[in-house]
Amino acid sequence: MLALATLAGACSHQAPQPPRVIIVGDSTASAYGPERYPRMGWGMVLACGLSAGVTVDNRAVSGRSTKSFIDEGHWSRAIAQARPGDVVLIQFGHNDEKVEDPTRFTQPAGAFTDNLQRFIEEVRASGASPVLVTPVARRRFVDGRAADSHGAYDDAVRALAAATRTPMVDLASDSLAFLQSEGEEGSRRFYLHLEPADGVAAYPQGVRDDTHFSEHGARAIARLVAKRLATLATPLRPFVRARARALQPGFITRAPSCDPVQKVPG
Repeated sequence: MLALATLAGACSHQAPQPPRVIIVGDSTASAYGPERYPRMGWGMVLACGLSAGVTVDNRAVSGRSTKSFIDEGHWSRAIAQARPGDVVLIQFGHNDEKVEDPTRFTQPAGAFTDNLQRFIEEVRASGASPVLVTPVARRRFVDGRAADSHGAYDDAVRALAAATRTPMVDLASDSLAFLQSEGEEGSRRFYLHLEPADGVAAYPQGVRDDTHFSEHGARAIARLVAKRLATLATPLRPFVRARARALQPGFITRAPSCDPVQKVPG
């Protein structure tokens, strides 16, 4: 009897099973093929800041707002995969603010908030845990200071998180502070800034893009996300490794890998 009681006690204290992470969002988080390198979304390398056994299902789609993500069926396909114990990261805003495009535009205190609330409710109904993510900052400096990118959209996410008691990664604030710490010139390497002379096949004419990330940037932003996730009361918290080597400055593999085999100075 004592042995059975001991076994029962041991079973009741088993380590929690690693959850699955589902990411829904836009181009700043989405995946890209090797032909687009060095462009990478932070969702491609978030797994580097999580324990082995945690899987990441990155369903973010470039160019989508909450509206177009729903209208094109991406949300219905994503939520169909959600199961009890999963954690669903929800980051939109970049394309919801495109007032010139009625297929994507949403008012921050209107359809944007309504769509996010729908996401929260449906994730909870599935038994999974929603986490709202404020939209990551664009690289924009005014008089030497990193400037706010999304204004009312950031505030709408924060207000909804508070009203619905939903855990939130305030990536807007964290990425803005990160840009300020790196400075106007130092922050260029985290975004897509290339010259024709760089000889990058994906960008033969060069590129100056202050929205999308280089590999340096994707890993830096994933580190910010992981740091916040380590503080939130979700099933994922015990499995976050925000100090993982693969999310540290200078770690480059030229692929969405956590393996340092191709590490080069950064």
